[in-house]
Amino acid sequence: MRYTYDPIRDVFSKSVSGSEKEKRLAGESAASRVLEGDIVGLGTGSTALYAIQALGEAVKQGLEIRGVSTSFQSSQLAEKVGIPLIRLSEVDRIDIAIDGADQVAGFDLVKGEGAAHTREKIVASAADKFIVAVDSTKVSDILNKTVPIEVLFSARTIVTSRIKDMGGNPELRFSVRKDGPVSTENGNILLDCDFGDIESPLLLSKEISDIPGVVDHGLFVNMASEIHIGRGSGVEIQKE
Repeated sequence: MRYTYDPIRDVFSKSVSGSEKEKRLAGESAASRVLEGDIVGLGTGSTALYAIQALGEAVKQGLEIRGVSTSFQSSQLAEKVGIPLIRLSEVDRIDIAIDGADQVAGFDLVKGEGAAHTREKIVASAADKFIVAVDSTKVSDILNKTVPIEVLFSARTIVTSRIKDMGGNPELRFSVRKDGPVSTENGNILLDCDFGDIESPLLLSKEISDIPGVVDHGLFVNMASEIHIGRGSGVEIQKE
């Protein structure tokens, strides 16, 4: 039988891989920053799911928190482990947000492999503290992963042209189990854009945001309060 990765299932199973151990350690370390009564932004992705699982265990032990999810996936797991959820539209601020990243360089991030970066950025920006949890393979000296850009479907050709003019190489992200492009939870499409080594994430972030038709992108520039990095059997914590 062919194995298919299911992060909600696998976060509850024992893992022997080094990167999964580092993800779990980083996620649990980030979850330890949550305090009684906090409104918690719950990120998306395999490392964030470990944090959600840890928070669920704390809730069972009596910790009173409320979660704001960033995706259907994180909502599913939060409900599974017993974290009470409230809608993003019901809050005007969040005490702490915990999320993973696809790549980290200093305090700049690339996110969006899970296609939830627009909502993740809203939640992170509303949080008094934004804690990022990653395994050591995600740490780099410079950002160079493809940057996911959420785009209005009708603006795709215009945005594609503008990205090429900026020196980027955009590719429409296609679905794996259905025909056609990936659709975000907001009903938009994604362009995965290769810019090579990103010398100035701040400048690139502004240039992408200025393109009409762009909803948001996966560059999170200097938004993190702390970076929790799983390394071997421990966690390295970086603070601004």
